Amino acid sequence: MNDVLISEVVRRVLDKLNVDLSDPTLVVAGVSNRHIHLTAVDVKILFGEDYTLTKLRDLRQPGQYACKETVTLVAPGGVLENVRILGPIRKSTQVEMAMSDAIRLHIDIPLIKSGSSQPCPPIIVLGPKGHIVLTKGVGMARRHLHLSPAEAQALGLKDGQEIDVEVRGDRGLIFKRVWVRVGPDMISEFHVDIDEANACSLKTGDYVRVLV
Repeated sequence: MNDVLISEVVRRVLDKLNVDLSDPTLVVAGVSNRHIHLTAVDVKILFGEDYTLTKLRDLRQPGQYACKETVTLVAPGGVLENVRILGPIRKSTQVEMAMSDAIRLHIDIPLIKSGSSQPCPPIIVLGPKGHIVLTKGVGMARRHLHLSPAEAQALGLKDGQEIDVEVRGDRGLIFKRVWVRVGPDMISEFHVDIDEANACSLKTGDYVRVLV
């Protein structure tokens, strides 16, 4: 399928859905399942001294990608297998999961922002070559909105603000206290976890409205 045909298909789909992409308040949603970000040191412990993570697919945010590799999370109350690693390498290891995951593991975890060092119940991360024990940086990610500086300016928003985001449809709702993240390496995308998305039948690629 060539680029012209793809563009025409996209245009027709958006027309049918009545989505006006010239409206800066309409942004695409990205639904996050449980995942882990790793430091270079922890990659070596889990996978071996000279191991390099393998990119599986690019994510919407520039430079971010899902890796082929997964790990297993172990807590006193249960196990979560096949937890996807997201790249690139981070300065600190962090696990993001939904409330339903925490219930499954029988642990109480905090609501966290990216790069959080909040304490958490001990979690064992198992890889094919070793394991690590995390006592911080494990939690539920705060719902947030990524924006480039130009997109933020168009909406009159600043980094660190909290706003509301509306999901329309038969199970529509308004998400409160959405954390705004603005950066030169970001593009517009509304991030929620899978529990939040399921509550309103939201899927990756759907459009939501920023209430400003």
